[in-house]
Amino acid sequence: MGEIEQRPTPGSRLGATENSGISTLEHGQKLPPPPSGKLMSIKIQMLDDTQEAFEVPQRAPGKVLLDAVCNHLNLVEGDYFGLEFPDHKKITVWLDLLKPIVKQIRRPKHVVVRFVVKFFPPDHTQLQEELTRYLFALQVKQDLAQGRLTCNDTSAALLISHIVQSEIGDFDEASDREHLAKNKYIPQQDALEDRIVEFHHNHIGQTPAESDFQLLEIARRLEMYGIRLHPAKDREGTKINLAVANTGILVFQGFTKINAFNWAKVRKLSFKRKRFLIKLRPDTNSSYQDTLEFLMASRDFCKSFWKICVEHHAFFRLFEEPKPKPKPVLFSRGSSFRFSGRTQKQVLDYVKEGGHKKVQFERKHSKIHSIRSLAVQPTEPNSEVPKQAQQRASLALGEGAESPGGQSCQQRKELEVSTTEYGSCQSPALQKSPVGNKKASGGMKATTEEEEEVVKDRTQQNKPQPQQPTELSINSQGGAVPTNLILSPNLSPDTKQASPLVSPLLNDQPCPRTDDEEEGRRKRFPADKAYFIAKEVSTTERTYLKDLEVITSWFQSTVSKEDSMPETLKNIIFPNFEPLHKFHTNFLKEIEQRLALWEGRSNAHIRGDYQRIGDVMLKNIQAMKQLAAHLWKHSEALEALETSIRSSRRLENLCRDFELQKVCYLPLNTFLLRPLHRLMHYKQILERLCKHHPPSHADFRDCRAALAEITEMVAQLHGTMIKMENFQKLHELKKDLIGIDNLVIPGREFIRLGSLSKLSGKGLQQRMFFLFNDVLLYTSRGLTISNQFKVHGQLPLYGMTIEESEDEWGVPHCLTLRGQQQSIIVAASSRSEMEKWVEDIQMAIDLAEKSSGPTAEFLTSSPPDNKSPDEATVADQESEDDLSASRTSLERQAPHRGNTMVHVCWHRNTSVSMVDFSVAVENQLSGNLLRKFKNSNGWQKLWVVFTNFCLFFYKSHQDNHPLASLPLLGYSLTIPAESEDIHKDYVFKLHFKSHVYYFRAESEYTFERWMEVIRSATSSPSRAHILSHNESHVY
Repeated sequence: MGEIEQRPTPGSRLGATENSGISTLEHGQKLPPPPSGKLMSIKIQMLDDTQEAFEVPQRAPGKVLLDAVCNHLNLVEGDYFGLEFPDHKKITVWLDLLKPIVKQIRRPKHVVVRFVVKFFPPDHTQLQEELTRYLFALQVKQDLAQGRLTCNDTSAALLISHIVQSEIGDFDEASDREHLAKNKYIPQQDALEDRIVEFHHNHIGQTPAESDFQLLEIARRLEMYGIRLHPAKDREGTKINLAVANTGILVFQGFTKINAFNWAKVRKLSFKRKRFLIKLRPDTNSSYQDTLEFLMASRDFCKSFWKICVEHHAFFRLFEEPKPKPKPVLFSRGSSFRFSGRTQKQVLDYVKEGGHKKVQFERKHSKIHSIRSLAVQPTEPNSEVPKQAQQRASLALGEGAESPGGQSCQQRKELEVSTTEYGSCQSPALQKSPVGNKKASGGMKATTEEEEEVVKDRTQQNKPQPQQPTELSINSQGGAVPTNLILSPNLSPDTKQASPLVSPLLNDQPCPRTDDEEEGRRKRFPADKAYFIAKEVSTTERTYLKDLEVITSWFQSTVSKEDSMPETLKNIIFPNFEPLHKFHTNFLKEIEQRLALWEGRSNAHIRGDYQRIGDVMLKNIQAMKQLAAHLWKHSEALEALETSIRSSRRLENLCRDFELQKVCYLPLNTFLLRPLHRLMHYKQILERLCKHHPPSHADFRDCRAALAEITEMVAQLHGTMIKMENFQKLHELKKDLIGIDNLVIPGREFIRLGSLSKLSGKGLQQRMFFLFNDVLLYTSRGLTISNQFKVHGQLPLYGMTIEESEDEWGVPHCLTLRGQQQSIIVAASSRSEMEKWVEDIQMAIDLAEKSSGPTAEFLTSSPPDNKSPDEATVADQESEDDLSASRTSLERQAPHRGNTMVHVCWHRNTSVSMVDFSVAVENQLSGNLLRKFKNSNGWQKLWVVFTNFCLFFYKSHQDNHPLASLPLLGYSLTIPAESEDIHKDYVFKLHFKSHVYYFRAESEYTFERWMEVIRSATSSPSRAHILSHNESHVY
């Protein structure tokens, strides 16, 4: 009478044994005896659309029913699931696990409770059980059919193809079309039938478990994955939708995400009647108000959403279940609702400990059986995640070849899977998970270290392989791009012959690289330092080609869609970049072929004749001199672009919008100077080779000759390069400033920018200062959508004096700047910062004194732009007064990037000079690094690009845009101490306040190079060092 009665139908269907696991209890606990009393029958609709009845005592809490369902299914990871039902007001709500069921479900005979996924983790590899992933796949299938999981047609067809593979097995066109005719997986499925069949053909040999894994890998990248929309209105009455996810609270307009509030930024969630309130933590970097208010349809809707938010926060962010509040003595205030159950950390720890028995189960809709292994796996805790699927031995594909399933390059480009942005609010508990904390991002550009994204790399299998395994990445269009595809006759984990899967998931096992594998990989590399210098040519050339493609491919494509760029400007830019891109594509191929010979990957018997790179460098640098005419044109292209932008509002808007795209990770005009910068990189690399080789070395003569050739080219372009860098920097700063228009004038040179505190009647206030060779500007950061800095004042340098005044004002690191008309008192953040400012301001004063005299005032409003007549009348439709004020008005500014160097200096309270920028141009580096967080266990392999004082992180060198970035200004660079228990070679440490990152290089040379270039960004060198560094070596 006191036990929960269960019908045998689902148990026999799933092959379940009794009491094999209880989802929401800690290891070693048993199901608590339910309250005795009258039983009531409750119908539960499972994810496979079957209905089962459970009889529970009327006074039993909701947790008893959920535990009974999970126990019935032998579901170990049941904490990700929940029970939902329509209440008496027809509002779908979750069953409260602490309240009696009878108080929640008033008429149980007429209510069907649905067993569904409640918490969607950021990474499905955290789901350890095959049964759990199967149920998640059923949830995705259900959401597709109901129109809740929206996506483009290509993504929908790809998802359905994996569902079909798991249900009917390998491809057979007649069976496929018959099955699709009987089963509707998505509205308007008929239009996608041909594409579904085409994709299904690529999945031959894929098991149901692998299909589930692939399905979840694709689904989790969709913006609406796991999202349930709750209608609301903002303060202005605009209709929006609110949702909650593992990262925080999301705001949608229709099905488009327009905002996100990470848990780390949320201080308090509350509701008052039908108003839902989000109180944010104080943040000077944000333009949002302290408390955000949303209006929902009713109090019940509002409270329901508030409860869901509380549960999501507790499940993903807390280490353990929150303790119940003490009961009030007299009266209660507010809701007593709390999260009940295990948190995600507790679930991961429980499964990792292996406190459960693996059992068999069958799939209702599948014609092929998937048996969960009864044997104990001796591998890592997430061993049930499908292993890397090896390719059939009959295939022979090299790097960059087409996928083996017959999927063409064009088809790969069509696999458009939009990625969801996974914010930086992951629980510390998850960072300790053996799976790691993987975050999928659409390439977010971080401004401060708090915004730095965690990117989980899919590394190789735990078992060392004699050849390099397949690496596949999701490109910017979402397609799977295979590289370095290798073949092995090995069997897959389920002892079946492996299938040629094209998968970003099954071909890259998401687990940390083991030490043995890493050491074995290193031993295969040559030990000669010259090899790693040559490899640096290859890695940086890859990044350079991607930078050229920003202009030749992405920008040109954007320009071609809109008629906003004059033909003369197109003829200056693109014809001068396309020959360079073609040349360097072939150059990179030659270098990689030489490295392959050097490593012994082919022609090993003649490898000794190819352990050099000087001959390849000399041949291509000599050929490069024929492209000098194109290099001379780049300065002209930069000037022409900026002139055209000033005279055309449409072109200005086009370039601004392009800079906001993920692929344009630097200011657009920076890419126009990349070919000039690349020449300096070749020169530095050849200098290192000449230093390394003795004169008797076979490669020394070629290296010295190549160095002489490139030195001549650099010398010819050096003056142009300095002029263009200053020109580019002035235009870049112009975009960050409002209240000034004639910033870019002949003869003006940028010297330093940075954050200083200005002493006023209100005390010390942070201001942003910009030092030029004739004037010093000070600004404040505007709290508007433009993220720009408003100019407050200017101090002409002619006749200015500077003196330290700490004793006079009692403020550390204080300076008094006395101009002819105005004096100000400023304070630096440190002694070293003050000394940098004193040195540069004094140098600028000396330059101003040597000039013809004081400069005119230039803190003025914009004059009317020289727009073309058709744009002034058709495109803009503005009066001259509006046009004049448009560039200085705070209210009319368009969206602006908030991750520029000016903003980084503001947030980090530091400064950077033009000398620093020049050094940063020379110190650029690319390559693979292993990254580790302070509280994580494994190392993550990432493709890292260092440029512009920032580390940009990519999953692979083929990605078109970075997944994350880390500005390095203000960071400290050190070697890990013994107490930090790293115990690895070639590891360096970056830390700023509480943020700590460890990076691991592959060799001593690469370690020293990364240390060298990062040190140039974290500490400003002296001018004497810069001058000596720029001196050429003569051979």
